[in-house]
Amino acid sequence: MNKNQNTTIQMFADFEGDTTNIFYTQAPDEVPLLATRNMVLFPGVMVPILLGRKTSLNLARMLDKANDGTICAIFCQREADVDSPKLSDLYNIGVYARLVKMIELPAADNITAIFQALGRCELEKITSYKPYYTGIVKGIPEHYPDNKEKHKDEYKTLIADLQSTTERLVHVSDEIPDDLSVPMNNLRDDTMRINYACTNLPFSVRDKIKLLQVNDVFQRLVEVLKLENRDIQLNELKNQIRQKTHMDLDEQQKEYFLQQQMKNIREELGSDGGSTEKHELEEKAKNKKWSAEVAKLFKKELDKLDMLNPQSPEYSVQVNYLEQLVGLPWGEYTEDNLDLKRARRILDHDHYGMEKVKERILEYLAVLQLRGDLKSPIICLYGPPGVGKTSLGKSIAAAMKRKYVRMSLGGLHDESEIRGHRRTYVGAMPGRIIKSIQKAGSSNPVFILDEIDKVTQNTINGDPASALLEVLDPEQNNAFHDNFLDVDYDLSKVLFIATANDLNTIPRPLLDRMEIIEVSGYITEEKTEIAKRHLVPRELKNTGLDTIDPPVKFTKQALEKIIESYTRESGVRQLEKQINKALRKLAFKKAMDGKLEYTTITPAALQELLGNPPFYRDIYQGNDYAGVVTGLAWTSVGGEILFIETSLSKGKGGKLTLTGNLGDVMKESAIIALQYVKAHCDTLNIDYRIFDNWNIHIHVPEGATPKDGPSAGITIATSIASAVTQRKVRKNTAMTGEITLRGKVLPVGGIKEKILAAKRAGITDIVMCRDNKKDIEEIPEKYRKGVAFHYVENVQDVWDFALTDEIVANPVDLSIPEEDGDSNNKKKDE
Repeated sequence: MNKNQNTTIQMFADFEGDTTNIFYTQAPDEVPLLATRNMVLFPGVMVPILLGRKTSLNLARMLDKANDGTICAIFCQREADVDSPKLSDLYNIGVYARLVKMIELPAADNITAIFQALGRCELEKITSYKPYYTGIVKGIPEHYPDNKEKHKDEYKTLIADLQSTTERLVHVSDEIPDDLSVPMNNLRDDTMRINYACTNLPFSVRDKIKLLQVNDVFQRLVEVLKLENRDIQLNELKNQIRQKTHMDLDEQQKEYFLQQQMKNIREELGSDGGSTEKHELEEKAKNKKWSAEVAKLFKKELDKLDMLNPQSPEYSVQVNYLEQLVGLPWGEYTEDNLDLKRARRILDHDHYGMEKVKERILEYLAVLQLRGDLKSPIICLYGPPGVGKTSLGKSIAAAMKRKYVRMSLGGLHDESEIRGHRRTYVGAMPGRIIKSIQKAGSSNPVFILDEIDKVTQNTINGDPASALLEVLDPEQNNAFHDNFLDVDYDLSKVLFIATANDLNTIPRPLLDRMEIIEVSGYITEEKTEIAKRHLVPRELKNTGLDTIDPPVKFTKQALEKIIESYTRESGVRQLEKQINKALRKLAFKKAMDGKLEYTTITPAALQELLGNPPFYRDIYQGNDYAGVVTGLAWTSVGGEILFIETSLSKGKGGKLTLTGNLGDVMKESAIIALQYVKAHCDTLNIDYRIFDNWNIHIHVPEGATPKDGPSAGITIATSIASAVTQRKVRKNTAMTGEITLRGKVLPVGGIKEKILAAKRAGITDIVMCRDNKKDIEEIPEKYRKGVAFHYVENVQDVWDFALTDEIVANPVDLSIPEEDGDSNNKKKDE
């Protein structure tokens, strides 16, 4: 049968006298079956049924072709959307029926068949599904009272009550056609009247099945009256509610009317009629440790659910908001483990070095142990990539026994990602701060704000960096306001740890709120230790070589070779990749040949496993040439050495040429250095006329790499001085420092990284500003070992130390011809 079943009033054949034929229940045990959707037939009904299923069409065509009054049985489905019902999908009570007429419709696969319902029957088994359903069916005769005469008056009274009640129900209901009660009054048989009411009144399928299951016709009459009186009361109540809420309605008032109806219905029922979602939210809210203000807000927002239709979009938005509220860990904190020795042990085990960070965390735990309650600090770890800033957060969480959550800020360009969207927007949600707290399940996790220096600033969607000001201010974040929640949340117990590679891109107000801790690069010895403790075991496991016996291992010399010749970084990320590459090669060869080529990886084996070393440039090039001086630079991947080269070529005017992809600051340093050298020709014992007859070319190799910064000032000045005097620069010497026009040497940053670069290159003497001495004293002795530091205050001090009295081999002849000197003297005399 088609899902869109005909709902017109069903017809009844009216019989005078004996109704035995119409309530016929004698039929073969196995008969064809027809399954209907949402339609229950009663004995005597003549009903048009729209057929659409293939099995139903086959049945109708068979009955029409036979044209011999073949009996079939009709049963209603339990669920209307089942297309191929089984025995369990059908109600077991139904009726026998005959096909009266079949009407072909324009649609090729749909016909309307008119069936005459006969007596009741019970389905016991389905025997076939094709080409149409057949099954074992047993007839159920109608049952009348044993002493019909005794109940005659009562029966007639109930029949009369059925007619009047039906007319009353038709009058108060908008769903029943007004002319439904007319045919009922004209029927002569009382049983037909009862079945007519059962069929045509808008009872549910479940109610109709219950009526059809009643064997006693007298009892069926009583049950019909009960259902009619129930529907009359519901319709009268509905009309009362309409009267209460009657007004001139527009679209907004219509919505209010429906809400008021729901409210009045709940009042009449004497219950709140709450939804499943509401009960679940109430249960979750019972255990929340939120403040009275938040509890009041939650109750107010929860009550709004009663005024909303569960099918409306506003309902789902409201449920989502309430779920976000109860999903937060209000006042829920994990207990800190304040055992300082244990914390130290965990931090030392997970990370090698990083003494400043570890010391700060242990200080925090110590003060927390003494006070018992303390606002968490806002720590910012900055340093080059790959030194372990992010992974350090997990170790801190483990040391304190706190939950760990990480939020990447790289490329964040929308303020709403921090503060959330207002609920007035479609698809609104909380900010990532609140969502991360929900994920942690605790109000005091260790919260890593990764790459805080890469937050996009001043975009069309606001300024995310400014939105972080409230989050990272210990004086404000105890009442952090998320736009979606629209209620303050306490973040003061959260231990925020931000990470950054470059502090220059972080806005000053944001930087001011954080405690800056530098995580500098590692020296070769530290990298070797990190590789032995952490990287090699991890990569052995990743490549499946950890189960090999004897185990694969790297010699110390091999690790140092990888560090110095195959990587160029301050951290250990590339080192880990190179170790993994070497082990992958071993795993590949073992899979191919069935045996390991090496169990101990030595420097000689690295050539085959990793190829030729890509890095050689951090090697001191000697001092055989005039004008070549070694400088020290800081980059995002750590310290480097660079070479400043100055050459002279004959030409009038003393033109200055700068090459090597230099930035503006470095170009200005070169100009300042040249002016200082020109102003101090006497000190260098050179003829000032050199600058009128020789052009100066300053070059910094690796032109593809941008270079900028003031720290090459004294290096450039020394390079020019060496070129114009043709004096050698002291061996194994490097320098760093900014220069002024007066020749004063100013301090610079990145000292530790520069020292590491100098040690890698074999530098033994470093020249720097005297004010940088305090930075050197803070660096552990192991970093400074093997390097002598020479502190200077002006360029003259630099020259006194760096420039030797030895002239380079094959010096350039910079002497000025006498005639030029005589003519110039004559011009001066005149």
